[in-house]
Formats: sequence, C-alpha cells, structure tokens
Amino acid sequence: MIRLQGRIAVVTGGASGIGQAFAKRLAEDGASVAVADIKQAAETRAMVEAAGARFFGGICDVTDPAQVAHFAGEVRATLGDADILVNNVGIFPLQPFDAMSVEDWRRINAINTDSMFYFSKAFVPGMRAKKWGRIVNLTSTVNWLMIPNYVHYITTKAAAIGFTRGLANELGRDGITVNAIAPSLVRNATTEASELASMFDAIPSMQAIPRLQVPQDLVGTLSFLVSDDAAFVTGQTIAVDGGLTKG
Repeated sequence: MIRLQGRIAVVTGGASGIGQAFAKRLAEDGASVAVADIKQAAETRAMVEAAGARFFGGICDVTDPAQVAHFAGEVRATLGDADILVNNVGIFPLQPFDAMSVEDWRRINAINTDSMFYFSKAFVPGMRAKKWGRIVNLTSTVNWLMIPNYVHYITTKAAAIGFTRGLANELGRDGITVNAIAPSLVRNATTEASELASMFDAIPSMQAIPRLQVPQDLVGTLSFLVSDDAAFVTGQTIAVDGGLTKG
C-alpha cells in the first residue's frame, strides 16, 4: 500500500538508528525523504532510493536556527514543500544532577527541545499553505519511570509532550496534526555504544512483551500517524513500549 504517494517527509537525525528506520519506512510508503543530520546519511540514502523514493540529505546543526532555515530552503528547492516532519533527533547522556553543568543542561535542551521548535517553524508554513500536514515528535517512556541520572533528558522528553499538545491545538484548523511516539529502551548502534547497554538485560523483564525493542518496532505507528487514516488523531502521545508502561 503506497499510502504516502506524492508526500514529502523530513526526518531529523535520520542518518542512523530510529531516524534511519523512520526514513526507510516513509520511503516504502511512497514519500520522498529529506534527512537532516550532523553527519552524512549515505546509508539512509541507499535505503530510501532502493525503495524507489527521492532523497535529500543535508548536514545540519539542529541547534542553529540559521542552519535549519537553510536546510528547509534546500528541501523546498530539491523536493518541494514538506508535508511531514518527524522531530526524531536527540541525545541521552546519563549524568548525575550534581555533576551536570549549565553547558550540559543547555546542550541537551538545544538538541532535544529547541530543534523541535526550529524545524516546526521552518516547515509549518508550507503545510499551512497545503492545508495538510503531519508532525510527529519523539518522546520517551522515561517520563513515567523513576530512572536516576536522567534529570535533563526526562525534562526534554516531557517538553516534547507539552510541545505536541500545544502545537496540535494551534494547527488543527489548518489540517495539520501533531502527535508523539514514546518508545521503550531501543537497541541500536547508538545505545549499544552507550551506558544504556547495561540496561539491556533488565528492561525486557519489565515489559509485557519480554524482548528488547528495536527501531523496526516503531515504524508502523509512525506510518499510521502520518497517513490519512490518522486525520482525526492529534495531540496524542502513543507509548510503543512493549507494555513497559501500564496505565
């Protein structure tokens, strides 16, 4: 089913991990895909083009509004006005509150929170002109769990939910929906190389589905939320977590 034929999608942090899986699925659903990342997205390009979709990749510091605006202009010139925005980019350093500096706090908020604002500001006008748009923000089930050394990360992921609800309320009249996806701990190359790898054995036993989550587990929910099937779904946070959160 080519449910996104003719649509243009933007994915932040799409060079690897969850963002790469999102880009691949959007292409398989028929959308042209643009990826913004701090590194080259050659592997993602190969996946998107193998699915028969157009691709644009731009090196972009998502914390710099000027670079985001420049990237948005390149997307418009190359693919056209975006219909879909996936605010996926994020970092997740484990760090005790007492050891957290002002610079640490500002960096994670700039990447995880400010980038959602910059990209939405850049692409919402084109969606408004079309009277159709889909924005999906990546949050986390960490909001509902008591995990230590994560004050800054939890704050940014709670902000993603607030941003989702607030923006949905303002954009609904323009045919634009805004929703969020909250995964469990996802196993990919990035988490495997981080301190989170130490939690790989513990998390599955806390879930109703007792296996570690992988990026592919998230793409079906994204595909639904950015389609016409979800035209009346907005302001929602959907936990795709194998039953980690139960309530």
